[in-house]
Amino acid sequence: MKTRHPILAFTIARLKEFIRRPEAMFWVYFFPVLMAVVLGVAFRNQPKESVVVDVIQGPKSEVLFKRLSAMPDLKPELFSLQASRKRLRTGKTMLAVTATESGNDLTYEFDPARPGSLEARNLVDAKLQTELGREDVFASTDVHFFEPGGRYIDYLIPGLLAMGLMGGGLWGVGFAIVDLRIRKLLKRFMATPMKRTHFLLSMLLSRLVFMIPQIVILLIFAWLFFGVQVYGSWLALIIVILLGAFEFAAIGLLVGSRARTAETASGLMNLVMLPMWTLSGIFFSYERFPEIVQPFIKLLPLTPVIDALRAIMSDGKSLVDILPELCVIAVWCVFPFFLALAIFRWND
Repeated sequence: MKTRHPILAFTIARLKEFIRRPEAMFWVYFFPVLMAVVLGVAFRNQPKESVVVDVIQGPKSEVLFKRLSAMPDLKPELFSLQASRKRLRTGKTMLAVTATESGNDLTYEFDPARPGSLEARNLVDAKLQTELGREDVFASTDVHFFEPGGRYIDYLIPGLLAMGLMGGGLWGVGFAIVDLRIRKLLKRFMATPMKRTHFLLSMLLSRLVFMIPQIVILLIFAWLFFGVQVYGSWLALIIVILLGAFEFAAIGLLVGSRARTAETASGLMNLVMLPMWTLSGIFFSYERFPEIVQPFIKLLPLTPVIDALRAIMSDGKSLVDILPELCVIAVWCVFPFFLALAIFRWND
Protein backbone atom coordinates (compact mmCIF):
# COMPACT_ATOMS: atom_id res chain seq x y z
CA MET A 1 0.00 0.00 0.00
CA LYS A 2 1.39 3.37 -1.05
CA THR A 3 2.18 5.70 1.85
CA ARG A 4 0.79 9.21 1.66
CA HIS A 5 3.08 12.18 1.82
CA PRO A 6 3.19 13.61 5.39
CA ILE A 7 1.78 16.98 4.25
CA LEU A 8 -1.20 15.37 2.51
CA ALA A 9 -1.83 12.87 5.33
CA PHE A 10 -1.83 15.47 8.07
CA THR A 11 -3.91 17.91 6.01
CA ILE A 12 -6.62 15.28 5.57
CA ALA A 13 -6.49 14.51 9.28
CA ARG A 14 -6.97 18.21 10.11
CA LEU A 15 -9.93 18.43 7.73
CA LYS A 16 -11.63 15.44 9.37
CA GLU A 17 -11.00 16.85 12.84
CA PHE A 18 -12.49 20.22 11.86
CA ILE A 19 -15.63 18.71 10.32
CA ARG A 20 -16.29 16.81 13.56
CA ARG A 21 -16.45 20.10 15.52
CA PRO A 22 -19.77 21.85 14.77
CA GLU A 23 -18.93 24.79 17.05
CA ALA A 24 -15.80 25.49 15.00
CA MET A 25 -17.81 25.37 11.77
CA PHE A 26 -20.27 27.90 13.22
CA TRP A 27 -17.60 30.44 14.11
CA VAL A 28 -15.73 30.02 10.83
CA TYR A 29 -18.62 29.85 8.34
CA PHE A 30 -21.76 31.32 9.87
CA PHE A 31 -20.59 33.98 12.31
CA PRO A 32 -19.37 36.33 9.51
CA VAL A 33 -22.73 35.89 7.76
CA LEU A 34 -24.55 36.67 11.02
CA MET A 35 -22.44 39.82 11.40
CA ALA A 36 -23.32 40.85 7.84
CA VAL A 37 -27.04 40.35 8.52
CA VAL A 38 -27.08 42.35 11.77
CA LEU A 39 -24.94 45.26 10.55
CA GLY A 40 -26.43 45.25 7.05
CA VAL A 41 -29.96 45.57 8.43
CA ALA A 42 -28.95 48.12 11.07
CA PHE A 43 -27.25 50.39 8.52
CA ARG A 44 -29.49 49.72 5.51
CA ASN A 45 -30.62 52.55 3.24
CA GLN A 46 -33.81 54.05 4.62
CA PRO A 47 -36.17 56.83 3.49
CA LYS A 48 -35.25 60.26 4.77
CA GLU A 49 -36.68 60.81 8.24
CA SER A 50 -38.56 63.95 9.14
CA VAL A 51 -36.82 66.37 11.48
CA VAL A 52 -38.57 66.50 14.85
CA VAL A 53 -39.06 70.11 16.00
CA ASP A 54 -40.49 71.10 19.37
CA VAL A 55 -42.70 74.20 19.26
CA ILE A 56 -42.76 75.85 22.68
CA GLN A 57 -46.29 76.61 23.87
CA GLY A 58 -47.11 80.31 23.93
CA PRO A 59 -49.36 83.03 22.44
CA LYS A 60 -48.15 82.44 18.86
CA SER A 61 -47.29 78.76 19.09
CA GLU A 62 -50.40 77.55 17.24
CA VAL A 63 -49.65 79.75 14.23
CA LEU A 64 -46.02 78.59 14.17
CA PHE A 65 -47.10 74.97 14.56
CA LYS A 66 -49.43 75.19 11.55
CA ARG A 67 -46.73 76.80 9.40
CA LEU A 68 -44.20 74.10 10.26
CA SER A 69 -46.75 71.30 9.80
CA ALA A 70 -47.32 72.39 6.21
CA MET A 71 -43.62 72.08 5.38
CA PRO A 72 -42.12 68.82 4.09
CA ASP A 73 -39.34 67.06 6.03
CA LEU A 74 -40.50 68.62 9.33
CA LYS A 75 -42.45 67.02 12.17
CA PRO A 76 -43.44 69.71 14.71
CA GLU A 77 -44.78 68.86 18.18
CA LEU A 78 -46.16 71.17 20.90
CA PHE A 79 -44.48 71.09 24.32
CA SER A 80 -43.90 73.32 27.29
CA LEU A 81 -40.45 74.85 27.69
CA GLN A 82 -39.61 72.54 30.61
CA ALA A 83 -40.77 69.39 28.79
CA SER A 84 -38.93 70.38 25.62
CA ARG A 85 -35.64 70.96 27.46
CA LYS A 86 -35.95 67.48 28.95
CA ARG A 87 -36.45 66.12 25.43
CA LEU A 88 -33.39 68.04 24.24
CA ARG A 89 -31.36 66.60 27.10
CA THR A 90 -32.43 63.02 26.37
CA GLY A 91 -32.00 63.32 22.61
CA LYS A 92 -35.70 62.92 21.72
CA THR A 93 -35.61 66.14 19.73
CA MET A 94 -32.81 68.19 18.21
CA LEU A 95 -34.45 71.62 18.12
CA ALA A 96 -36.92 73.74 20.11
CA VAL A 97 -38.49 76.85 18.53
CA THR A 98 -40.14 79.66 20.48
CA ALA A 99 -42.19 82.44 18.82
CA THR A 100 -42.16 85.87 20.42
CA GLU A 101 -45.42 87.59 21.38
CA SER A 102 -45.25 89.69 18.22
CA GLY A 103 -44.84 86.55 16.15
CA ASN A 104 -42.15 88.15 13.99
CA ASP A 105 -39.07 86.77 15.73
CA LEU A 106 -38.04 83.25 16.73
CA THR A 107 -35.70 81.72 19.29
CA TYR A 108 -33.93 78.46 18.45
CA GLU A 109 -32.72 76.29 21.31
CA PHE A 110 -30.44 73.34 20.52
CA ASP A 111 -27.19 71.62 21.48
CA PRO A 112 -24.58 72.42 18.79
CA ALA A 113 -22.43 69.51 19.96
CA ARG A 114 -25.18 66.97 19.14
CA PRO A 115 -24.90 65.64 15.56
CA GLY A 116 -27.70 66.94 13.35
CA SER A 117 -28.85 69.75 15.66
CA LEU A 118 -27.23 72.59 13.74
CA GLU A 119 -28.48 71.15 10.45
CA ALA A 120 -32.02 70.99 11.87
CA ARG A 121 -31.80 74.63 13.01
CA ASN A 122 -30.59 75.79 9.58
CA LEU A 123 -33.26 73.76 7.78
CA VAL A 124 -36.12 75.20 9.83
CA ASP A 125 -34.76 78.74 9.59
CA ALA A 126 -34.30 78.49 5.82
CA LYS A 127 -37.84 77.20 5.28
CA LEU A 128 -39.42 79.87 7.46
CA GLN A 129 -37.33 82.67 5.94
CA THR A 130 -38.23 81.51 2.41
CA GLU A 131 -41.91 81.41 3.32
CA LEU A 132 -41.69 85.05 4.42
CA GLY A 133 -40.29 86.14 1.07
CA ARG A 134 -36.54 85.62 1.17
CA GLU A 135 -35.34 84.81 -2.33
CA ASP A 136 -32.46 82.57 -3.29
CA VAL A 137 -29.62 84.25 -5.15
CA PHE A 138 -29.32 81.39 -7.64
CA ALA A 139 -31.39 78.41 -8.72
CA SER A 140 -30.28 74.94 -7.64
CA THR A 141 -31.19 71.39 -8.57
CA ASP A 142 -30.87 68.31 -6.36
CA VAL A 143 -29.75 65.02 -7.91
CA HIS A 144 -30.03 62.04 -5.57
CA PHE A 145 -27.22 59.55 -6.15
CA PHE A 146 -27.84 55.93 -5.20
CA GLU A 147 -25.16 53.40 -6.14
CA PRO A 148 -24.88 49.90 -4.58
CA GLY A 149 -21.09 50.24 -4.23
CA GLY A 150 -21.47 53.27 -2.00
CA ARG A 151 -23.60 51.73 0.75
CA TYR A 152 -22.35 50.81 4.18
CA ILE A 153 -22.90 47.10 3.49
CA ASP A 154 -20.57 47.40 0.46
CA TYR A 155 -17.99 48.96 2.76
CA LEU A 156 -18.58 46.32 5.44
CA ILE A 157 -18.35 43.06 3.46
CA PRO A 158 -14.63 43.37 2.54
CA GLY A 159 -13.90 44.13 6.19
CA LEU A 160 -15.80 41.03 7.30
CA LEU A 161 -13.98 38.92 4.71
CA ALA A 162 -10.63 40.09 6.04
CA MET A 163 -11.79 39.65 9.63
CA GLY A 164 -12.75 36.05 8.84
CA LEU A 165 -9.33 35.43 7.31
CA MET A 166 -7.64 36.84 10.41
CA GLY A 167 -9.76 34.89 12.89
CA GLY A 168 -9.52 31.67 10.92
CA GLY A 169 -5.76 31.93 10.55
CA LEU A 170 -5.03 32.73 14.17
CA TRP A 171 -7.54 30.45 15.84
CA GLY A 172 -7.70 27.77 13.15
CA VAL A 173 -3.93 27.39 12.97
CA GLY A 174 -2.33 28.90 16.08
CA PHE A 175 -4.82 27.55 18.60
CA ALA A 176 -4.96 24.20 16.80
CA ILE A 177 -1.19 23.78 17.31
CA VAL A 178 -1.50 24.65 21.00
CA ASP A 179 -4.39 22.20 21.34
CA LEU A 180 -2.24 19.44 19.83
CA ARG A 181 0.55 20.32 22.26
CA ILE A 182 -1.84 20.27 25.24
CA ARG A 183 -3.16 16.85 24.21
CA LYS A 184 0.45 15.56 23.95
CA LEU A 185 0.00 14.76 20.27
CA LEU A 186 2.99 16.80 19.16
CA LYS A 187 5.21 14.41 21.13
CA ARG A 188 3.96 11.57 18.97
CA PHE A 189 4.63 13.52 15.77
CA MET A 190 8.17 14.09 17.02
CA ALA A 191 8.71 10.33 16.96
CA THR A 192 7.66 10.08 13.30
CA PRO A 193 9.70 10.92 10.18
CA MET A 194 7.54 14.03 9.69
CA LYS A 195 9.63 17.17 9.41
CA ARG A 196 8.69 20.46 11.03
CA THR A 197 8.35 21.96 7.56
CA HIS A 198 5.85 19.28 6.54
CA PHE A 199 3.82 19.78 9.70
CA LEU A 200 3.66 23.58 9.40
CA LEU A 201 2.89 23.49 5.67
CA SER A 202 0.08 21.00 6.25
CA MET A 203 -1.41 23.37 8.85
CA LEU A 204 -1.29 26.17 6.29
CA LEU A 205 -2.77 24.00 3.55
CA SER A 206 -5.65 22.79 5.72
CA ARG A 207 -6.45 26.41 6.59
CA LEU A 208 -6.62 27.34 2.90
CA VAL A 209 -9.07 24.48 2.32
CA PHE A 210 -11.26 25.64 5.23
CA MET A 211 -11.23 29.17 3.84
CA ILE A 212 -12.83 28.37 0.47
CA PRO A 213 -16.41 27.67 1.67
CA GLN A 214 -16.11 30.48 4.25
CA ILE A 215 -15.46 33.08 1.56
CA VAL A 216 -17.93 31.60 -0.93
CA ILE A 217 -20.77 31.53 1.62
CA LEU A 218 -20.25 35.15 2.66
CA LEU A 219 -19.93 36.48 -0.91
CA ILE A 220 -23.01 34.60 -2.15
CA PHE A 221 -25.03 35.72 0.87
CA ALA A 222 -23.97 39.35 0.42
CA TRP A 223 -24.89 39.21 -3.26
CA LEU A 224 -28.27 37.51 -2.81
CA PHE A 225 -29.58 39.51 0.15
CA PHE A 226 -27.81 42.88 -0.18
CA GLY A 227 -26.85 43.08 -3.85
CA VAL A 228 -23.14 43.44 -3.10
CA GLN A 229 -21.14 43.27 -6.31
CA VAL A 230 -17.50 42.81 -7.23
CA TYR A 231 -16.57 45.60 -9.63
CA GLY A 232 -12.99 44.44 -10.15
CA SER A 233 -11.38 41.24 -11.36
CA TRP A 234 -12.41 38.01 -9.69
CA LEU A 235 -8.91 36.68 -10.28
CA ALA A 236 -7.42 39.64 -8.41
CA LEU A 237 -9.92 39.10 -5.59
CA ILE A 238 -9.00 35.40 -5.31
CA ILE A 239 -5.28 36.22 -5.23
CA VAL A 240 -5.74 38.75 -2.41
CA ILE A 241 -7.90 36.30 -0.45
CA LEU A 242 -5.31 33.52 -0.82
CA LEU A 243 -2.49 35.83 0.24
CA GLY A 244 -4.54 37.07 3.19
CA ALA A 245 -5.33 33.53 4.29
CA PHE A 246 -1.67 32.52 4.04
CA GLU A 247 -0.61 35.68 5.88
CA PHE A 248 -2.77 35.08 8.94
CA ALA A 249 -2.11 31.36 8.92
CA ALA A 250 1.61 32.17 9.08
CA ILE A 251 1.01 34.58 11.98
CA GLY A 252 -1.06 31.86 13.66
CA LEU A 253 1.87 29.46 13.27
CA LEU A 254 4.15 31.99 14.94
CA VAL A 255 1.76 32.57 17.84
CA GLY A 256 1.32 28.82 18.44
CA SER A 257 4.96 27.83 17.98
CA ARG A 258 5.88 28.02 21.65
CA ALA A 259 2.64 28.55 23.61
CA ARG A 260 2.00 25.61 25.95
CA THR A 261 -1.38 26.45 27.48
CA ALA A 262 -4.73 27.58 26.13
CA GLU A 263 -4.61 30.67 28.33
CA THR A 264 -1.26 31.74 26.92
CA ALA A 265 -2.42 31.15 23.35
CA SER A 266 -5.68 33.07 23.91
CA GLY A 267 -3.80 35.98 25.44
CA LEU A 268 -1.31 36.16 22.59
CA MET A 269 -4.03 35.95 19.95
CA ASN A 270 -6.11 38.65 21.57
CA LEU A 271 -2.98 40.79 21.85
CA VAL A 272 -2.47 40.40 18.10
CA MET A 273 -6.12 40.74 17.03
CA LEU A 274 -7.55 43.51 19.23
CA PRO A 275 -5.41 46.36 17.83
CA MET A 276 -6.41 45.34 14.30
CA TRP A 277 -10.07 44.99 15.25
CA THR A 278 -10.12 48.62 16.34
CA LEU A 279 -7.53 50.26 14.05
CA SER A 280 -7.54 48.50 10.67
CA GLY A 281 -10.91 49.69 9.40
CA ILE A 282 -13.23 46.70 9.59
CA PHE A 283 -16.29 48.71 10.56
CA PHE A 284 -15.16 52.32 9.94
CA SER A 285 -12.30 54.06 8.17
CA TYR A 286 -8.95 54.24 9.93
CA GLU A 287 -8.61 57.75 8.49
CA ARG A 288 -10.60 58.92 11.52
CA PHE A 289 -7.48 58.37 13.62
CA PRO A 290 -4.79 61.07 13.81
CA GLU A 291 -2.56 61.28 10.74
CA ILE A 292 0.54 60.65 12.82
CA VAL A 293 -0.56 57.03 13.55
CA GLN A 294 -1.92 56.19 10.09
CA PRO A 295 1.44 55.01 8.63
CA PHE A 296 1.66 52.54 11.54
CA ILE A 297 -1.93 51.40 10.97
CA LYS A 298 -1.22 50.75 7.28
CA LEU A 299 1.61 48.39 8.26
CA LEU A 300 -0.63 46.20 10.42
CA PRO A 301 -1.30 42.78 8.81
CA LEU A 302 -5.06 43.31 8.49
CA THR A 303 -5.07 46.84 7.03
CA PRO A 304 -3.58 46.09 3.58
CA VAL A 305 -5.88 43.08 3.17
CA ILE A 306 -8.97 45.21 3.85
CA ASP A 307 -7.72 48.04 1.63
CA ALA A 308 -6.95 45.63 -1.22
CA LEU A 309 -10.32 43.87 -0.97
CA ARG A 310 -12.21 47.18 -0.93
CA ALA A 311 -10.15 48.52 -3.84
CA ILE A 312 -11.04 45.48 -5.95
CA MET A 313 -14.66 44.97 -4.87
CA SER A 314 -15.84 48.60 -4.67
CA ASP A 315 -13.42 50.58 -6.86
CA GLY A 316 -12.73 47.99 -9.57
CA LYS A 317 -8.95 48.34 -9.25
CA SER A 318 -6.43 45.84 -10.57
CA LEU A 319 -3.49 44.11 -8.93
CA VAL A 320 -1.14 46.77 -10.31
CA ASP A 321 -3.12 49.46 -8.47
CA ILE A 322 -2.72 47.70 -5.13
CA LEU A 323 0.96 46.78 -5.35
CA PRO A 324 1.87 48.64 -2.12
CA GLU A 325 -0.75 46.63 -0.19
CA LEU A 326 0.42 43.38 -1.80
CA CYS A 327 4.01 44.10 -0.78
CA VAL A 328 3.01 44.56 2.86
CA ILE A 329 0.93 41.36 2.76
CA ALA A 330 3.87 39.45 1.22
CA VAL A 331 6.18 40.55 4.03
CA TRP A 332 3.66 39.34 6.61
CA CYS A 333 3.39 36.03 4.72
CA VAL A 334 7.12 35.30 4.63
CA PHE A 335 8.55 36.72 7.85
CA PRO A 336 6.20 35.02 10.40
CA PHE A 337 6.40 31.67 8.61
CA PHE A 338 10.19 31.42 8.62
CA LEU A 339 10.37 32.80 12.16
CA ALA A 340 7.85 30.15 13.25
CA LEU A 341 9.89 27.50 11.45
CA ALA A 342 12.99 28.64 13.35
CA ILE A 343 11.48 28.69 16.84
CA PHE A 344 8.92 25.87 16.59
CA ARG A 345 9.36 22.98 18.99
CA TRP A 346 7.39 19.75 19.12
CA ASN A 347 7.34 20.02 22.89
CA ASP A 348 8.82 22.53 25.38
